Amino acid sequence: MIAALPSPSAGSFSLGPLEIRGYGIMIALGVIVAVVWGQRRWEAKGGSADDIANIALWAVPAGLIGSRLYHVATDWRQFRGRWQDVPAVWQGGLGIPGGLAAGVIVGVLVARRQGISMSKVLDALVPTLPVAQAIGRWGNWFNQELFGRPTDLPWGLSIDADHRPAAHLAVETFHPTFLYEGLWNLSLAAVLVRVDRRGVLKPGRLIGLWVCGYGLGRLWVESLRIDHASLLAGVRVNIWVSLVAIVVGGAVAVTGRNYRDAR
Repeated sequence: MIAALPSPSAGSFSLGPLEIRGYGIMIALGVIVAVVWGQRRWEAKGGSADDIANIALWAVPAGLIGSRLYHVATDWRQFRGRWQDVPAVWQGGLGIPGGLAAGVIVGVLVARRQGISMSKVLDALVPTLPVAQAIGRWGNWFNQELFGRPTDLPWGLSIDADHRPAAHLAVETFHPTFLYEGLWNLSLAAVLVRVDRRGVLKPGRLIGLWVCGYGLGRLWVESLRIDHASLLAGVRVNIWVSLVAIVVGGAVAVTGRNYRDAR
């Protein structure tokens, strides 16, 4: 092994009587970056930063709840005998598809109640979401979880023995899927910004491109992962979800093509 990406020796640290977990820090940082950038994008479109703050006040908690419920629903077997751990999000286990769905739905409802154009606010916020995902994924690094298959590539992720699957106890390095997905999401955010600036899609249809792009990235990243997951017809549930996202998101984006204004 010539080189490898290191993993943190611990997923948390003490600050006086408090235990600060890296997983929570990255989730919070992702939310903050998305909200601040979303406010700036919305102001550039003629809106008020307070609009985004009000939306985030409801959408962020809804997203966290939705992501946890999705994880519990798709991996419910691992909670048998310990249902009291369902609220323990700091242990890891947030299903991004559920969080995105819940957060977006609640955000749209709040925007509608405030009399804000749902299509315009979606176009302002959608590019910030994959950035929040990219940052939040580093929480998996702190927890040494959700890594991929064994690899001897120079950027393989070093995993401590007590975090390795029983079938790979003798292997030291694995694919850093958190990093792959993070880089994919940052690239997706850049594409979304460019498409929004050029007016390629009709108002409100940028979300389709994001859903499709997320599905594509998650599809190949999920195929690398070796953690326990629920299966449907012998295939990981998240792979099925990714395929649905590609089809549905792609349809929304294609039918929303703005041929007249695209340059």
